[in-house]
Amino acid sequence: MARATSFFLLVMLLSLCALQQEARAHGGVVNEGDLCIIKINYLTAHFKVYQPRTRQHDEFCEDLPDVSESIFVMEYLHDELAVVPIDFRIIRDVTGKGRFARWEDVAAIDDLDSVTVFYQEPVIEPDVFTVIHDFDAGGEYIGVVTASPGRDGRRYIAVFPFEVGYTGLGYWPFFIGLLVIVQLQYFVMSGRLARWRAQRR
Repeated sequence: MARATSFFLLVMLLSLCALQQEARAHGGVVNEGDLCIIKINYLTAHFKVYQPRTRQHDEFCEDLPDVSESIFVMEYLHDELAVVPIDFRIIRDVTGKGRFARWEDVAAIDDLDSVTVFYQEPVIEPDVFTVIHDFDAGGEYIGVVTASPGRDGRRYIAVFPFEVGYTGLGYWPFFIGLLVIVQLQYFVMSGRLARWRAQRR
């Protein structure tokens, strides 16, 4: 029984690590070492967000702790990004997909403008692309970055769900609750609870 319980706990912890990694690597933004990289098809850029009013020079990958002015920055890793029009949109997440929202889910929204809280029209910015948005409400959002290279109508799109007013608790409460239940079950099944009650008497 002890071995089975230990194995189950190990599986739970490994699942937690996998879920944490999935939460950090969702959408078009991924963690690579200490850097956040946004992938717009084959085009890539360093991606970071600042909240200078509340967090000074702290950098964030996606989820933002405060409902505040936020500066989104892309530093190009591909020279092509410096010469193509790029637009940037932030929408309220009404897809119901949360962390797993993709472009197909965004494209299926009937009235995209009605859920858009920020839109930067296509512009060509050499070296660094920067937008500023002052959030007035916390919650779940989706960022959409579109690059339009060439004249053949191609569009490369990166979609990244994120949360504003992010608590950082993630999946921890769920797994802590499960661990407590597993431990209680172990005490009951192993007879330790019964022995403890007998000693108390």
